[in-house]
Amino acid sequence: MVSLPRRLGKAGRRWLLLFHRWAGIAAGLLFALWIGSGLVMLYVPFPALTAAERLSRLGPIAWDQIMVSPDDALRAGGLGGVPAAFGLEMRGGEAIYRIADRDGGRATVSARTGARLGPVTPEDARRLAGEGTLEARVEPVERDQWTVTARYDPLRPFLKVALDDPAGTELYVSRVTGEIALDTTRSERAWNWVGAVAHWIYLTPLRARAELWRTVLLWLSGLAALGALSGLAIGIWRLRLRRRYAGGAVTPYRGLARWHHLFGLAGGIGLSTFILSGWISMNPNRWFASTAAPDAIRAAYAGQPQGLGLTAEALRGFAGPGTRALRFAAIGGAWWIVADGPAGVPARRADDGAALDAAAIARAAAPTLPGGGLRAAERLSAYDLYWYPHGSDPRPLPVLRLRFGDPDATWLHVDPRDGTILQRLDRSGRINRWLFDAAHRLDLPGLTGNRPLHDAAQWILNLLAAGIAVTGIVAGWRRLRRGQPAPKPR
Repeated sequence: MVSLPRRLGKAGRRWLLLFHRWAGIAAGLLFALWIGSGLVMLYVPFPALTAAERLSRLGPIAWDQIMVSPDDALRAGGLGGVPAAFGLEMRGGEAIYRIADRDGGRATVSARTGARLGPVTPEDARRLAGEGTLEARVEPVERDQWTVTARYDPLRPFLKVALDDPAGTELYVSRVTGEIALDTTRSERAWNWVGAVAHWIYLTPLRARAELWRTVLLWLSGLAALGALSGLAIGIWRLRLRRRYAGGAVTPYRGLARWHHLFGLAGGIGLSTFILSGWISMNPNRWFASTAAPDAIRAAYAGQPQGLGLTAEALRGFAGPGTRALRFAAIGGAWWIVADGPAGVPARRADDGAALDAAAIARAAAPTLPGGGLRAAERLSAYDLYWYPHGSDPRPLPVLRLRFGDPDATWLHVDPRDGTILQRLDRSGRINRWLFDAAHRLDLPGLTGNRPLHDAAQWILNLLAAGIAVTGIVAGWRRLRRGQPAPKPR
């Protein structure tokens, strides 16, 4: 008589085999989709307008047009509180102040007249897109595939300007502010359909409903992760290195099933890790805090500065050669001015011209986390395990790391040149760095910063995973098409 534990063990193994078989059939195409699209994403990121690209589209500031002081511009903007962003730049041939509040409000004020400027027209959009675009096609866009996320909400709607250039460039001009919010090329759009859009299941009707999209991805990736893990368990269970099967084989399977088992043994850990870490990236149960500093931290860091107290004529003294924009940054209850351009000028204090330094940043950051004071401030001049480059995001150096004594053991990474908070990293974020960044993106010591070696590791792991997916898809298709049982072990 067979004992109860043996019967339960036999039944458990049978159900494990059945679950893997049908989970694999259901998720096999997802595996193939994620593997192929992930390799594309190594080389073609999702379209975005980088700070450098945005700056390159701005003309040098026409100082003879600056007739309005920053304080007058803030009053004319009519937005309450300390602005989240405030700057002076050109909009086409006109000098303007751009103001953004912490609730998403936007205002554009003429630096010549002090008037708050209204929505831009299609003719304005053509002009702002650059010379040679007077005949460019302009299309109104509320939300599309490339502007689907909530980060674009304050700038909606857009006027999409299709340039008649060889690259097939399309510029998205905000009707609210007149700024160019995004540029895409024909090549970027084409590759992203088989890259990021496929990988993230980033279809506009679904992604526009952020919580629904997150829920769908959590369930799909969760099922796929269970399918991969069950396959890994079966692969190890059926492997025999000592008491081998007939003919000295290490696997009991034949034909296609044999290849599926062997690919699973070689790449199963990699595939399971990729899929499970992808599920973790959707932040199940909100385990991980965002790496973006929340508004409360940014507001406390800014403080409550009074007016800048600068005349329009005095602004030029803060610029460098070819300055494209001046940014007015509130840090620690004071205004600091940053000149952006080919020869960037570090931040200087508006009232006395003093240069921004680490001590001033530390004083401003000290009250940002009331649950624990600032414990340490260190200057990183080289990348380490928690501040490192990834793909198209090089991350600046040097950087200040501020460590706090709050219950979440928060770190802030701050750019010492302009005082910008680049990243918030608490205990959960540092855990997520290993569970997702290391496991999914292979941001590992020795690979980060070494692009050829990093890409080679990605290709090897993904090709092994592709072998698992393709053999599984073919086996599943044969079973569904013919209704034949899976090959039995010898």
